[in-house]
Amino acid sequence: MPRGRYSLHDTHDHTPLGEEHFRCATGPSGWRYTAQTTHPDGTHAGSVDLTIDDLGRPIRLELHAASWQVRGAALDGVTWVRTDPSGEHAQEGNAAAHAFSGLSPAFYIATARLLRLEPGAPATRVRLVAFEPPVLAPRTLDQAWALIKREAHPTDNGPLPVEEYQVSALDTGEQHTVHIAGDVVLSAPGIELEDLESPPSAFS
Repeated sequence: MPRGRYSLHDTHDHTPLGEEHFRCATGPSGWRYTAQTTHPDGTHAGSVDLTIDDLGRPIRLELHAASWQVRGAALDGVTWVRTDPSGEHAQEGNAAAHAFSGLSPAFYIATARLLRLEPGAPATRVRLVAFEPPVLAPRTLDQAWALIKREAHPTDNGPLPVEEYQVSALDTGEQHTVHIAGDVVLSAPGIELEDLESPPSAFS
């Protein structure tokens, strides 16, 4: 059960956005990721709770940020309820998308698990609903994912397979690289793994 800490920063000017203290675990029916997020000054910012099934589909998502809350799941595409700070104006949303996205590194793991790509295969298009901070505003986006390579890196606990993905935003053409080992993001734009208390878990 990996647990650790990511630092988050703005991808344009590298302004620190805070940290995400996480734990995650694989199981016979899927994978679950939970985290608490903090502001740069260390105060509480929100939380992430994502569960995907064995095929990578989101069966439960709960996000909290700035008193806003989102709950969602894969249902007729993806469906979610977003609640304002007063709790009086909950809004339900639905989109013909494959999964969710957002600031948390968990969404990279979930999307990679959903796509099950092989090195050298053509890029696969995926539609995601991203919840943007600070008020978890939903935004539908289209990306293309390609697995560039998979390499085994030696560690004290044996070889660690690391996957390098190229992710392209189809609306702007912007591309970036994501490195993933098991259920841990090693590096991605705006994300740095600062601490890891146990090795990543391997998906079956």
